[in-house]
Amino acid sequence: MEEIPSKMSLGEFLRSRRERLIPEDVGLVSYGRRRTPGLRREEVAQLAHIGTSWYTSLEQGRSINPSDDVLNNIAKALELTEDERHHLYLLARPVQQEKVDDQQVNIGLERTILALEPNPAFVLERCWDLLLWNKAAELVFRLPSFSNNLQQKPNWMRHLLIDSKLSSNIKDWEARAQTMIARFRADYAHFPNDERFKELIEEFMQSSQLFREIWPLHDVQVVKDSHKRNYEPRIGEMEFEHVTLQPSNNPDLKMMIYTASTDTAARLQSLLDT
Repeated sequence: MEEIPSKMSLGEFLRSRRERLIPEDVGLVSYGRRRTPGLRREEVAQLAHIGTSWYTSLEQGRSINPSDDVLNNIAKALELTEDERHHLYLLARPVQQEKVDDQQVNIGLERTILALEPNPAFVLERCWDLLLWNKAAELVFRLPSFSNNLQQKPNWMRHLLIDSKLSSNIKDWEARAQTMIARFRADYAHFPNDERFKELIEEFMQSSQLFREIWPLHDVQVVKDSHKRNYEPRIGEMEFEHVTLQPSNNPDLKMMIYTASTDTAARLQSLLDT
């Protein structure tokens, strides 16, 4: 059977989830010498109530179409999280995404981002290139001054991985970077054939040791609202509530909004006024 990229990604994901479990984790008795980590394919097939050869075909990237019941059984067998379960479905049944002109930020969205001062806010397109950001985001995240005439706008993942000054100011930076890489992979699953995504992944594999270590693990997370703490020498300790919004007319875009605590907002406003 023909092998296609999305199916190969499915196989790699299944293998990574299988290798993180041991028989005792799922109520099985271990037997025989194990030359590789994790569960054997036949053990996953047993737990999922499917044939070993059929499950093996999935891991090998064969072009087969598992049913909802099969995917649910595999998810249970591999003890997937909700985010991982969603990722499994995306890989098993890739959806052809309609190409949207990612570079268009309408005037309403632009005014919204600018009006959020002193709360940092910015807009990401599908591959995490920044399209628009406000002055507060420049202060907190060390972004360049926004201009429509910038020859190359920053990429959010590149900025996080490579800017050493930014990483030194973020508590538990490595753990946060791992989370961001997991979110980047989750977004990539929506656009597995996007050339820009592929170019960025290749670039980060070359330029970032952390990315090289984390990307092959196939960890995935979906962005959730959260409480953030940051530190910036010019500003001090900062606290934010982070939310992500998507415009209804262009779901490829993400509005990343960091609503500052009262104290943080006052210090940011003071800097913006100078």
